Amino acid sequence: MEQLILAVEACDTAGEIICVPSSVNELFELPFAGILNRTIILTIFAAVIVGVMLFFGLRKRSLVPSKFEIVIESMVTFVRDEISVGIIGKEHGLKYFPYLLSLFMFLLVGNIFAVTPFVMFPVTSRIGIPIFLALITWVLFVFAGFKEQGFGYLKDLIWPPGVPVGIKPLVGIIEVVSVFLVRPFSLAVRLFANLVAGHVMLTLLLASGWVFISGAGGLGKVPIGFGWFTLGMGIY
Repeated sequence: MEQLILAVEACDTAGEIICVPSSVNELFELPFAGILNRTIILTIFAAVIVGVMLFFGLRKRSLVPSKFEIVIESMVTFVRDEISVGIIGKEHGLKYFPYLLSLFMFLLVGNIFAVTPFVMFPVTSRIGIPIFLALITWVLFVFAGFKEQGFGYLKDLIWPPGVPVGIKPLVGIIEVVSVFLVRPFSLAVRLFANLVAGHVMLTLLLASGWVFISGAGGLGKVPIGFGWFTLGMGIY
C-alpha cells in the first residue's frame, strides 16, 4: 500500500500513514530557547568553530606542522592565491583577503552541517543568512568600486567604455540594474537555493529510503552500507 504523507494535527498512526507536524516551523524552532532557534544556534556554533580552527591552526609556525595545521594552511593558501590574488589581483586582493577567508570558512563549516549526523541542517538554507552575507558582500563590492575609482565607477556603469555608442544606453541601464538591484538578490538566492535543493533531496532520499527498506524486510537493509558510503563521499 502506498505511504501517504499528510500535514494534519492528528492522524491514525496504526494505518499506512506518516504524520508530520501541522506547522513546519516545529521541525526547526526550539520553543524553550526564547529568541534562539536552531538556525541562530548553528550560526553561532559555526562562527565559533571557524575562530577556533583559525586560532589553533595559525597561532604558531612550527618547523614541522601538524596535520591539522597543514589542513588550515592549505585552505588559507587556497583562498589567498586562488580567490583573493587570483581573481582580484595582488595589488588589491590582499586588502580583502581577511574578509574572503572568513566568508569562505564560515560557508564551508555552515554547509558541512548539511551532512553532519544529528545536525543535517545547513545554516544557509534559511534565507536570512544568505541575505545578510550577500548584503555585506555587495556593500563591500560597491564601496571598493567607489574607493578605487571615485565617481568614475558610477560613470563607467552608466556609460560603459569600449561599447558601441548605439547600445551604450541599453548596456548602461543593464549594468546599473544588475549591480544595484539584481546582484544582492542573486547572491543570496543562489546560495540559498543550492543548499535548500540539496537539503530537500537528502530529506526525500532518507524518507523514501526508510519506506522502501522497511517494506522489503531483511533484504531491504542490505543497501544501508551503501548509504553510509554515499554519506562519506558527500562529506569528502
